[in-house]
Amino acid sequence: QAQLVESGGGLVQAGGSLRLSCAGSGRTFDVMGWFRQAPGKEREFAAAIRWTIGSAYYANSVKGRFTISRDNAKNTVYLQMNSLKPEDTAVYYCAAAAASGLRVGVISAAPSYDYWGQGTQVTVSS
Repeated sequence: QAQLVESGGGLVQAGGSLRLSCAGSGRTFDVMGWFRQAPGKEREFAAAIRWTIGSAYYANSVKGRFTISRDNAKNTVYLQMNSLKPEDTAVYYCAAAAASGLRVGVISAAPSYDYWGQGTQVTVSS
């Protein structure tokens, strides 16, 4: 059974940094990504990476501040978050897609992902 386990959330002041980790197990994935959900809002895409070639994709709201990367040996994906803003406050979810060849047009869509982590809270104070 595939499983994703996140870690690294916490409380940080505006302008600070955090790094989230997501360790995958049970199978290989084609794409792994991060989504986030703020209170009272829908879950939204933050970033994704293709496991084999390393192509990265970002939401406009995080581009230039967040960096997604992966460690093939550890089957782990990371989200380095810099210059954090209060509006980045949310529960961050790791997600993984099993199907290969996920089109760019759907890589930011939650239904494209088959597996989800339990979520980790990120709180940015002003």
